[in-house]
Parts: sequence; C-alpha cells; structure tokens
Amino acid sequence: MRIFFGSKAIGRLSFCLAISSVLLLASCSRLFSPDILHISGPTMGTQYHISWVDTGDVSEEALQALVDSRLREINHSMSTYDKSSELSLLNQRKDVDPEAWIDVSADLMAVLRDADEVSRYSVGRLDVTVGPLVNRWGFGPDDERGVPSTEEIAKLLEQVGMKSLILSRDKNQIRMLRPLYIDLSAVAKGWGVDEIGRLLASHGVNNYLVEIGGELRTRGSKPEGAWSIAVERPVSTVADRQAELILSLGDNAVATSGDYRNYYEEGGVRYSHTIDPLTGYPIRHALASVTVVHDSCSLADAWATALNVAGPEAAIALAEANDLAVFMIIREGDGFTEMASSRFQQKFQSTPINGANH
Repeated sequence: MRIFFGSKAIGRLSFCLAISSVLLLASCSRLFSPDILHISGPTMGTQYHISWVDTGDVSEEALQALVDSRLREINHSMSTYDKSSELSLLNQRKDVDPEAWIDVSADLMAVLRDADEVSRYSVGRLDVTVGPLVNRWGFGPDDERGVPSTEEIAKLLEQVGMKSLILSRDKNQIRMLRPLYIDLSAVAKGWGVDEIGRLLASHGVNNYLVEIGGELRTRGSKPEGAWSIAVERPVSTVADRQAELILSLGDNAVATSGDYRNYYEEGGVRYSHTIDPLTGYPIRHALASVTVVHDSCSLADAWATALNVAGPEAAIALAEANDLAVFMIIREGDGFTEMASSRFQQKFQSTPINGANH
C-alpha cells in the first residue's frame, strides 16, 4: 500500500510507507504499520512528515517539539513571507555599502553556499537573487500578478545576478554589491530536510524518512524493507495522480521540480512559477518534471530547480557534466517520454527506464 503525502507546488515526490505491487490512491482502513512512528506539522508554507522506526533517546512528543522548534528557527532565518526574518531584513536594505561585510547566521550561510555552488556549476540556471522577477510575475509574497512588459523585465533583470552577492569562504559573512532581493525557496526546504535528518540522528534515530513539501531523504530501512518513494506523473489534477516510477532510495535524498502545479493563465497563455534568471520569463519548454537523487537534499533541491530551468537538452548535458543522478519526464505530443542520466541508471539498475511515450 502506498500512501501519498505532501502538497509541493513545484513538482511532487510522494513516498510509500509499505511496498506493494499495487498503487492505491483511495483511502485505506489501515494506513500505517504499527512498527513505524509518525509525526507531521506545518512549516515553510507547506507540511513536514517524518516516519521512523527507532525509539531513539527521546519520546515521540519530545522529538516533535525538537523538530518544530528547529523548523521555526530555519523558517525565521530564510522566509521571505516573514517580514522579520533574517533574510527579509537583508532584502529590505536599501542603502548598501558594497565594501562592507555583513554577518549572517550559520544556517543562512550554509544555504547560500549550496545555492552559490549550484549556480556556478549550472551556468547561472539557479540564481537566488531572482526574487524581484518572482514577485513581479506573482509567485512571491507580494500580491501583484499579471504579465509584465518587456521594459519591466529588462529593468528587473538589472536587479538580478549572483555576481552581486559575495560569500566569505571562511566566515559567516556576505557582501551585497547593491540592494538585492534573495529568494531561497529553491534550496531552503531541501536544506531543512537535511537538518532534520541530522537532528534525528543526534537522538539515536537512524532509520527514518523525512519529507518537507515534497523534498525528502531516507536513511536505513523500515521493518518491511527499504523506504520507497514514487515519482509522480506530472499531471495537473489530483484525481489523475499516479506513480511514474518507484525508487528504493537507501541512504539518499531526492527532490523534484516541475511546472505542472503552480502556474496561472492569462490571455490563453500558461505562466509557470519557475522563472529563468537568464531571460526574466517563466520557463516554456517540454520538460515537465525533473527528479534529482543526491546525498544532500539541499543540493538535490537546488539542482532540480536549475535543471528544470534549463530544459531537457541542456538539463541532461548538465547532469552528465556534473555526474548527477537525474530522471526527467518530458512532454511529447499528448503523452510523456522518460530520460535518465548515466549516473541515475547506474544507481537504479533494476529500475526500468524505457523512454517510451505513454
């Protein structure tokens, strides 16, 4: 029996708590194995779900309190919706001394470093300074929505660019060469997953599945065997949800990005929430969904967004160049075709990737 959780706007990974040859989307009378413990709650504008089989050195209630507290700290550091967050206060700076180093928290610095790494190796497909464009297209905390003019896009692009964000390599400090609006939505959930995994391990929990808004990582196993997850077919309606691929992850993290849930239509044109920082426009290509398996959920999250921006041809080239385990679902006519990187096929040799249209 596979139970689907989460409500991730940019693609979704649904995880299974038991292994079966049948995918069930209907309700079930017995949802969980009695040997598996579960907690869940709100965070980062979405939900987290944690399943584990060890008792560890704390009670279920105490563990949830620890998780909730840590996630509140992370959210208060990185949220653009919380106007008093550490990140929001940086974004509100109007007078910036380009020579001055700004102290930031270790949490924020860790996420910025992961974002910077993926930005460099993806040739700019990930850019966390893209916030002004995200907001103008109507996918940020601002209420504005509607198609901007070409002139507006050109002006906003002048405010975007990782070259204006300098990171210290040995201190928790940054320099902003001009006022910036940093949006960490492509990295923060994945980093939060990693951090909660570290928290669980520090309390003796070594067999777990942690998921935040569709990004997840697994470690160890459960009584029935390996933790398995279902990569969802990229369809817009919940009623049509079904698994495209089932993976047994082992000790790995996984993130998926797609354009099929968070979008709006205007004048008969569909506008995705994923903005290409190189053009300033929402992506428009045949890549419907890209899944990245990595030992870091933060990097998987960031790479999934970068590859989704790149489109199918450039994405597979980047995956091969960076030895990434990547699985893509590409629109073809009225159906989909699959494509996987060499690294993905090596990691999941027993999982058929046929590339057929269906």
